[in-house]
Amino acid sequence: MILGDLGADVLKVERPGTGDDTRGWGPPFDATGQSAYFLSVNRNKLSIALDLAAADEVRRVRALIAEADVVVDNFQRGALERWGLSPSALLAEHSQLIWCTITGFGAESDRPGYDFVVQAESGWMAITGEPRGAPMKVGVALVDVIAGKDAAIAILAALAARGAPAARSDATRHLVISLAHSAAAALVNVAQNALVSGRDASRWGNAHPNLVPYQLFDTLDRPIVIAVGSDAQFAACVRVLGLDTLVADERYRTNAGRLAHRDAVVAAIQDRVRTQPAATWMAALDAARVPCGVVRPVLEVLRDVDASPLTGVAPLAPGSVRRAPPQLDEHGERVRRLGWDAFADA
Repeated sequence: MILGDLGADVLKVERPGTGDDTRGWGPPFDATGQSAYFLSVNRNKLSIALDLAAADEVRRVRALIAEADVVVDNFQRGALERWGLSPSALLAEHSQLIWCTITGFGAESDRPGYDFVVQAESGWMAITGEPRGAPMKVGVALVDVIAGKDAAIAILAALAARGAPAARSDATRHLVISLAHSAAAALVNVAQNALVSGRDASRWGNAHPNLVPYQLFDTLDRPIVIAVGSDAQFAACVRVLGLDTLVADERYRTNAGRLAHRDAVVAAIQDRVRTQPAATWMAALDAARVPCGVVRPVLEVLRDVDASPLTGVAPLAPGSVRRAPPQLDEHGERVRRLGWDAFADA
């Protein structure tokens, strides 16, 4: 979808009858029977249904591949080879082709890739949730999202390098994205904390392992977050809150000191913040340039962006929404007749 937003012609090849599994991931479904889940990630694509167990359909796929710049697949290991669609053979046949395989656990694994499973095995659930609560997944299938973005970046890099001597080998043109690797890489500072300290990461709930105060606080009416990222911001924050004694205390002037005395700093701020409504603190903290925010529900957030029940949250420039998510095999007859020229009429 990212590549489609950026102007690529994207043809989605689906199994006949049922199509993409996410077509059935509902409710909710819209008035045409499309699941909200499917709609969220399938704009700017055409759809054709092809049976890869049928020889004539495989020939059609091979003809489409011959004119394609990029093929993306997420089949389990060996499936494409059984159907006569070996990526290595097709890359050898088409010298300009780029192939991206998205896997759950890498090219040598037969395990299916599901976001929830990868969140569990990548360390995400071990660090998400309240400190004394159960491990918790992130509320969005974020591993899928990050892996998709990693794939788009890798494809764009390969396209940019196409034709250069180093990019001509079949191996460099076959990109393999692993949900597990994308998730592990996305641990970023949490991973580095563990590598540097030698200690395993913990769950911090809505707090931060490296910064204080950087967490959720309850006001008189609704929760807010205060995210202090520097000593200057801390000084501004406590002055706004009327807690000048904190900034005057040598123990709290640096972030390292505040980390060492986390409980005392957080308790003092929480006691103060609870005395006024969120709007009062937001206005004062914003005026002092202290990062803060209210906890907003999803529908409230969506009122502030260009969002559609059909095509989701619109991309920022240079992306654009050009086509609605397709019905299953909506463009099949046209693609069978015209090949890639079908996009000119879509």
